[in-house]
Amino acid sequence: MTDRKNPTHITRRTALTYIGAGMAALALPGQSYAASDKTLRYGLSTFPPALTPWNNTGAASNYVKLCLYRGLMGYDSEAQLVPEVAESYEWVDGNTIVFKLREGAKFHNGEPVTAEDVIFTFTSITAEDSSAYLKSSFESIDSMEAMDATTVKFTLKLPSAVFLSELANYCAGIVWKGSDPEDPIGCGPYTKTDEERGVFIEVTAFPDFYSEGEPRSGKIRFTAYSDQNLRYAALETGDVDVIEYLPWTQFDTVEESEELNIAATVSPFMLALFNVEKDGPFKNPLVRRAVGYAIQRQDVVDGVFAGRGTPLLGIPNPPGSPYDLSDPSIEYSYDPEKAKALLAEAGYPNGFSCRLLGTSTYGMHQDTAAIVQAYLQMIGINATLDLPDWATRVKKGKDGDYDIAVHGLSGFYNDPNALWPLLHSGPSNYTRSFGFASDRIDDLLERGRAAMDEAEREEIYKELAVAYYEEVPQIPINWRGQAHAMQASVKGFKGFPGWLNTSSGFSFDTTEPS
Repeated sequence: MTDRKNPTHITRRTALTYIGAGMAALALPGQSYAASDKTLRYGLSTFPPALTPWNNTGAASNYVKLCLYRGLMGYDSEAQLVPEVAESYEWVDGNTIVFKLREGAKFHNGEPVTAEDVIFTFTSITAEDSSAYLKSSFESIDSMEAMDATTVKFTLKLPSAVFLSELANYCAGIVWKGSDPEDPIGCGPYTKTDEERGVFIEVTAFPDFYSEGEPRSGKIRFTAYSDQNLRYAALETGDVDVIEYLPWTQFDTVEESEELNIAATVSPFMLALFNVEKDGPFKNPLVRRAVGYAIQRQDVVDGVFAGRGTPLLGIPNPPGSPYDLSDPSIEYSYDPEKAKALLAEAGYPNGFSCRLLGTSTYGMHQDTAAIVQAYLQMIGINATLDLPDWATRVKKGKDGDYDIAVHGLSGFYNDPNALWPLLHSGPSNYTRSFGFASDRIDDLLERGRAAMDEAEREEIYKELAVAYYEEVPQIPINWRGQAHAMQASVKGFKGFPGWLNTSSGFSFDTTEPS
């Protein structure tokens, strides 16, 4: 059996494989089941609204989904892009790539993973009635062909500098072609074996997982702690082994602790989204831009994130991006007089009233919304807060049931093209301004993906930064620090850097409690 963490016979196209090879496997010879019968206890920030493989319903859902579903590509424990359900891949030319599936890979019902299952998965994701998060991303696929039972060929409409990274996303899991659409069957390292709705989800190691000696924990019990202070208290008292979203006020405490460890990065960003389909003030980009100048971003960094972050003034260019997209002429400063002038120019010299959507589930969202509300009031925009629970927040965002919304987002790899599902036209979802579509932005994203020359890509993304400012698909607020915290005795868990942080669930494979 070929180990997932050290695949063989891989021909990599250098321009497309800009991160290195994986680390050697942590395998026990001749063993394909979990190396430990211990249970890893993980503190979620909320109970997952859904675990459907191709939809994005938040970070908590995606961590659990990575236990149940895996895609053609993935990440090893060092956050390096590697084949996952695929054993190897080879670029035939700039538009054609052939994947060889992993020998012995099985779905949780015992059926082998085949090329037909792969084709079924991506046909379903891109179907006309699909609401898949990555539908617009995978519309780059022109055709697929099962060359034999374990070999599948993809032909793309254009070359893609990021296709492999997109295949590694937690919303690109391969499912069995005979699955019930309401209960898809994946081939991840765990199966779901217990659940109390709203409280916990328990998953158990799949004995036929394709990577020898993994996963290292026999079970993972995900317990939801919507209150961040209760979540931290559960870690401090030893009730859980790892938590996500360590409260910012506890960063220093954990960093100084001998019993706890921290895995921190600067990754997600806070922003404002708009309903631009509804007739009203926010349909006008001048009004949206006024919001950008109205907010004192450092107050959000200090008041909400205890100084763990920085103001975000322009297009969110991910940490680790190879391109410099900064330009003060297309960035926001705190300038309430300019904001008022923009409102007057748009026909709202006396301001207006609106509804500002956030959520009560995450304190960072609620507190950011309150600060934004206060600054909007200063320029004459009277915003009434709407703070439902997270599941309702997701639904309201998808349905466009808001005027303006405060949100926290991240891409899923450290390249500007990771903005695609946040900016490109596609099915409505809670991560994009409702009803926003721009042929100009779509074209720039498509050109950036297809460009293989680094200098050409940088110029395209600089054009995208200009379009981002002029068309105002969203208003950036701040980068925020983000951290997992864990018992010092936990082995193997890694918080991935930058926008890969939301894919840290891949490291569950090599994680075990003491």
